[in-house]
Amino acid sequence: MISAMPVVALITGGLLVVVGLVGYFATGMASWTALIPAILGLFFLACGGLAKWKDSLRKHLMHAAAGLSLIGLFGTRKGFFNSFALMQGAEMERAEAVIAQAVTFIILAVFLGLCIRSFIAARRAAKVG
Repeated sequence: MISAMPVVALITGGLLVVVGLVGYFATGMASWTALIPAILGLFFLACGGLAKWKDSLRKHLMHAAAGLSLIGLFGTRKGFFNSFALMQGAEMERAEAVIAQAVTFIILAVFLGLCIRSFIAARRAAKVG
């Protein structure tokens, strides 16, 4: 069975690396914590790349990536919710961090949703076939 999820993990990882690098340079390289999305993205790139290379590990790696996205969602939820106040004109001490966290949250939420959809489809296909 060919799954598109390793490719989705690679795209997700690439997007997270971009978010991390843009955030790091947008803040004048003031803190390495702006690179956290990029570090997270490297794990997604590793999971997606290994899953494409070694099909026997695909299921395990995609479950690991889904778990990682869930952990990332918990870590970025505050920034996501603060972004609504920021959009309404509230002043934030670290607005760049709020934006980076909100973008990271959205990317991870979409990835997790696609993972869940894929897992359900795989389960249904296994029951039928």
